[in-house]
Amino acid sequence: MAGKLYIVPTPVGNLEDMTFRAVEVLKQVDLILAEDTRTTSVLLRHYGISKPTEAHHKFNEHARVRPVCGKILSGMNIALVSDAGTPGISDPGFMLTRECAEEGIEVITLPGATAFVPALVDSGLPLDRFAFEGFLPVKKGRQTRLTQLASEGRTMVFYESPYRLAKTLSQMCEYFGADRKASVSREISKIHEETRRGTLQELASWYTDNPPKGEIVLIVEGKDYAGRREQEEAEE
Repeated sequence: MAGKLYIVPTPVGNLEDMTFRAVEVLKQVDLILAEDTRTTSVLLRHYGISKPTEAHHKFNEHARVRPVCGKILSGMNIALVSDAGTPGISDPGFMLTRECAEEGIEVITLPGATAFVPALVDSGLPLDRFAFEGFLPVKKGRQTRLTQLASEGRTMVFYESPYRLAKTLSQMCEYFGADRKASVSREISKIHEETRRGTLQELASWYTDNPPKGEIVLIVEGKDYAGRREQEEAEE
């Protein structure tokens, strides 16, 4: 009888954000696939979990998919975790989930932590419609993508490196307009967590003068809402 694949979210910062169910699943599976076994070992020790772990990351994912599916088909229950958040969201996981689905293997995805949801809610920007963009291309295709997104009507969600944040905000001023509203959330659920809101120009200036550290989620107002807001402000 085939086993199951469990997609298990892990905390993006505070270890206490782990769910009871996630802990129980990790205690019961036969094997844990981890983006970085060293990072995951800290979490496992914190919750007293002692299970075999194997590396499953973007550099070996292609080669690992078929062997992992074979183990599950042979009866093993396997959990997949990333360093932080929900696997598959800008982390390894898509290829394994797709292969398991094609093989008829049951995939159970647990609800849990992901960085962009609290950042989106905290932004003060519209939540009814949004587009998750993850990381922008670093070089090739970057300008093309920014040009395309300039007309995106929905609130946009980006992940960004602290080292590129000021540059990205400056580029968005050029492509989206300097007065477009945005927010930057840093170190979500950690000790130095903060969210800064303003226009793209205000945020670009701030982070140019105050280089950030830590994990970054950038939320940018969509063109539709920006247009309505500007019209309402003009009528006041």
